Amino acid sequence: MGLGSTFRLIHAGWVLAREGAFSVLPEQSLPPMMRFGIGMARLVERPLVRKTGRIDRLNAALHKLGPSFVKFGQTLATRPDIVGAQAAADLSGLQDRMPPFDPKLVPSILSEALGDKAAQLTEISEPIAAASIAQVHSARLRLPGEAPKLVAVKMLRPGVSERFHADTQALYAGARLAETFSRASRRLRPTEVVATLDHSMRLELDLRLEAAAISEMTENIKDDAGFRIPQVQWDHIAQNVLTTTWMNGIPIRDHAAIDAAGIDRKALAAKLLQGFLRHAIRDGFFHADMHPGNLFADPGSGDVIAVDFGIMGRLSKRERRFLADILYGFITRNYRLVAQRHFDIGYVPPHQSVDDFTLAIRSIGEPLHGRTAADISMARVLGQLFTITDLFEMQTRPELVLLQKSMVLVEGVARNLDPELDIWTVAEPVVGEWLRREEGPQGRLEDLAGHMSRMGEALGRVPTLLAQAELTMAEHRALMRGRRGDGLLRLAMIIALGLGSLVLALAAYRLLTLSS
Repeated sequence: MGLGSTFRLIHAGWVLAREGAFSVLPEQSLPPMMRFGIGMARLVERPLVRKTGRIDRLNAALHKLGPSFVKFGQTLATRPDIVGAQAAADLSGLQDRMPPFDPKLVPSILSEALGDKAAQLTEISEPIAAASIAQVHSARLRLPGEAPKLVAVKMLRPGVSERFHADTQALYAGARLAETFSRASRRLRPTEVVATLDHSMRLELDLRLEAAAISEMTENIKDDAGFRIPQVQWDHIAQNVLTTTWMNGIPIRDHAAIDAAGIDRKALAAKLLQGFLRHAIRDGFFHADMHPGNLFADPGSGDVIAVDFGIMGRLSKRERRFLADILYGFITRNYRLVAQRHFDIGYVPPHQSVDDFTLAIRSIGEPLHGRTAADISMARVLGQLFTITDLFEMQTRPELVLLQKSMVLVEGVARNLDPELDIWTVAEPVVGEWLRREEGPQGRLEDLAGHMSRMGEALGRVPTLLAQAELTMAEHRALMRGRRGDGLLRLAMIIALGLGSLVLALAAYRLLTLSS
């Protein structure tokens, strides 16, 4: 652990405490040790923060600390139900209203990235939106033989890669300190969590990968209604430049403008939540940075418009089934199913009691049923979750960190749009449809096709394995003398081939069982 990273971490903690970052946390709902830590941190808080409760200076402080800290503030800004309405409002500027970089750098950035094609981008505007990683301009794309069209040009901030690297080294330092001095934190696997976030941030710094993500999602949602995304202009893409079609929309946090346009906010919230669940559960590929700065409402159709696909999440078939079963278990109040899936995925260690954990899940789920978002104190729910995770020694699943973060963001945005939101009622059509499909003939056939494909791949490797075995036998035959040595080799060969045949036979039997 480098001294520079440690000092950077200490400096970040001082700045956060000084500017009131810890004052927004629901202190009374947290475990005693966390309350003690927050109380100690608040001793150095600015007197003005204590007097007014305002944390507007925190925006600038987070920006100076680096992009990773800005993302922390963006997440808090989506949860006024936890941090308070004023704090959320103070932090909302982190989403797309940060200071832009020098506009004089724009022409050289485009020219260096796109070469001669940079000249096809004309009428480049002042920054439309500026966040921690990049800023966006509007421009006219003029192609030979085509009418000029309005496009969005996204450019990475100069030097952002170095700032990200410094951020992640500080986060790694913090994770290692936590694992060294706090035995309880080890079950949360902080170093692996930081590694997951580090990987997603590295992907975000290559806008060619963002273009590919937009392309993949376009294919996934081509038949869906209610959710729209821009289209990539592939000839005007580079590592630090992304050009897409322009999307006209009303910022999703501008409730007054949405109401003035006659858009049903309840329907918009449902489209947002259902769209996210459909992408996560059906496709296993979802937008993992859905804060309000990246979301808009189409003034004509009332559809959700999403931009900024730098951070994307993926789920395996097993993880998608876990998510669907968890949601369906809460919807149907089948808390035993919810508890069992937490054991199956590895959230809860096997020595814990499924029956006891089922009771704990019921204690969370029952108070939420039949209540709207406005009736639910997420701060109290959060405190209860902290208690349960400690009681049952629950372990973090690093591969699901992006999913958990995204669900917090999306539920927070949807809740702000519709305070009477009932997430179980809204989620049921998407979750129920997917589970019925998976359990039906089409789902079984797709599983069978997958098993057949894997079996075909295994069979395709058999000739290579046999050739390798023949070669090995020939080499050993040259070294070993006498019939006994050859006989043993032949016997080993027969046993190996027999075991291989047995494995293939068992696989075929499994396929027949699945298809019946």
